[in-house]
Amino acid sequence: MVPIGNRVNSAAVIGEAIAAGEALDSARAWLTVAAGFLACFTLFGVAYSFGAFFKPMAQEFGATREATSAIFSITGALYFALSPLTGYLSDRFGPRPVVAAGALATGGGVILTAFIPHLWFAYFTYSLGVGIGVSCCYVPLVAMIAGWFDRRRNTALGLAVAGIGAGTLTIPPLSGELIVHLGWRRAYMILGVAAAALLMLCAALSKRPPAGPQHVARPRFGEFIRERNFIVLYVSSALANVATAIPFVFLPVYAREHGISEVAAAALISFIGLTSMLGRVGLGTLADRVGLIRLYQAAVLALGLSYFIWLAAHGYAMLVLFALAMGASYGGYVALNPSVVAELFGVAGMGVVLGTLYTSIAATALFGPPIVGAIIDRTGSYQLGILFTIATTLAGFVVLLALRPRRVPAAENEMRSALAQSEI
Repeated sequence: MVPIGNRVNSAAVIGEAIAAGEALDSARAWLTVAAGFLACFTLFGVAYSFGAFFKPMAQEFGATREATSAIFSITGALYFALSPLTGYLSDRFGPRPVVAAGALATGGGVILTAFIPHLWFAYFTYSLGVGIGVSCCYVPLVAMIAGWFDRRRNTALGLAVAGIGAGTLTIPPLSGELIVHLGWRRAYMILGVAAAALLMLCAALSKRPPAGPQHVARPRFGEFIRERNFIVLYVSSALANVATAIPFVFLPVYAREHGISEVAAAALISFIGLTSMLGRVGLGTLADRVGLIRLYQAAVLALGLSYFIWLAAHGYAMLVLFALAMGASYGGYVALNPSVVAELFGVAGMGVVLGTLYTSIAATALFGPPIVGAIIDRTGSYQLGILFTIATTLAGFVVLLALRPRRVPAAENEMRSALAQSEI
């Protein structure tokens, strides 16, 4: 039973939102999806294009692979480690100023990297700039989009995060062309300016969602981190996300060591980007028609099982098949993750819940690839590294089976009924 003082006058809230042309699932809501797609396209396209800059940067500074790859590892760890803070700031002040700060951090960090005199400067320009930029944009925008939707939330989130796949497919090869013709420093200057401009547009399209049937109670940090469902999601995420990082680090190298040309090996990442985009849209839409939790669990299971294709691969065709299967399951898993958080915890204060959950990925991003790399170095074979990835991902699936559906509070049921009546 929810106290009367905590209930919201649903009819008045809905009437005001409709009068302002800003009801849930409205045309204004879909503008936030466009902002989310464009931000994901820009942020992760720039981040995942680092592979194209890896070799020319290492050659110019005479740096080792370990020192150069640390730039990307630190970046990935930062944009998930900082997510609780940026999620809180977005919940408190709205997404627009936080996203605008992310635009300046991303663009400024990439531009400054074009002028570094030593490689270690990139730990402070690229890693810090892009790390802060992603953390300021991704979680605030995902939480904002979730708040703008009720009936079509899963579809909306799937379309928004499909921008990650589109950016992975588009920006890395474009960066490669810029490097060939202009050099890596000028290429970074162009990417930095473009990223800042596009993300500022995303900030302009961002707006705090109107109150709706899902805005009933704001979760408190000390409460939700002790909930069974949050603990289950956190542990599962830490285990399963090993599988989301490994191909980006090791798959092209594996292909090259097995006689695949450099271009064909790099194309495997594009295949992952292509099907991850389709997986994000497809499973996000499918979740509106079938059970969200079961579909999420199935995506994690499929992600782990896809690695058996790599384990048994003989020839390029099998590697392409792995990239397609892994990309589709990975894309669906990433798309459904914020939907599951919204389903289990609501969207009021979702930024801090989602951001706290993503700290599990920070640890995985920092330690997962080095552990797999150490296994490969010590055994001289990729098989045990792949088996380790399969084991952690399937363990994440098993943990995920402990999720329990959320009980909808009485006040939320009342507001949903009021919304339904307003649409008749």
